[in-house]
Amino acid sequence: MIPALFAGLCDDAAVFPPGLAPLPDAISAHDAYGKAWYADLVGPLVLAAPALDALGDLLGPRETPLAIAVTLPGGPDRLPAVLDAVKTLPVELQALEIAVPEGMGPAGLLDALSAATAPVYVEIPRDDRRLPLLRALAGTGHRAKFRTGGVRADRYPTEDELAGAICAAIDAGVPFKATAGLHHALRNTDPETGFEQHGFLNLLLAAADPDHAEAHLAERDGAVVARLVRDLEDGVRTRFTSFGTCSVTDPLTELAALGLLPRGEA
Repeated sequence: MIPALFAGLCDDAAVFPPGLAPLPDAISAHDAYGKAWYADLVGPLVLAAPALDALGDLLGPRETPLAIAVTLPGGPDRLPAVLDAVKTLPVELQALEIAVPEGMGPAGLLDALSAATAPVYVEIPRDDRRLPLLRALAGTGHRAKFRTGGVRADRYPTEDELAGAICAAIDAGVPFKATAGLHHALRNTDPETGFEQHGFLNLLLAAADPDHAEAHLAERDGAVVARLVRDLEDGVRTRFTSFGTCSVTDPLTELAALGLLPRGEA
């Protein structure tokens, strides 16, 4: 059984780097997760907007709609087309993840998002637009999305930068998700690339205790992190809603190794 603290924590981003699963394989695997004992751990299948064009042929008739989140990395211009497309598909649109184009201010963004029919995660840029955007999202029902890694070392924000983003979102009352680079539960140094990678449990602790967010993001001791996570209230998930992962089974295995899920079931 998945504890409420971890319910829906892992958005299935199998088709994105570094996983790059072919779309048919990603759909098949996602359907299998829904029948597994750990089904409650898994959020929607995350797809880029262009992938919707292929879904009709791949899905065919289904008894249960495919739960999806759709990313719009170019901004909200494609939102009307995405909303039209999902009406014709056997899917349940659970979220939209939308970037902010250069030159678009908060007012223009909010106006463009007014047609959304699902929760919107606004990808917050790593520049001086961060605070104005988070403040503009306050009270709208929209959420924030933070990138926490990528294919280059500079795509990984420092503990200080990420702590600042998390605290700003909490101060504004804006829930957030994270994506990219969260390959492990704990803060770590990737042995192949040397990149300093954030841990998804470190983010959970930072969201629960923003006064010590930077220290929580830097903690690498699994015993320390696991002990603190065991003491968390489920309500922290209203702040940190989920993270994107290319492999659902990797977080599952690491949570079990830390004693946060039964080892025998992982």
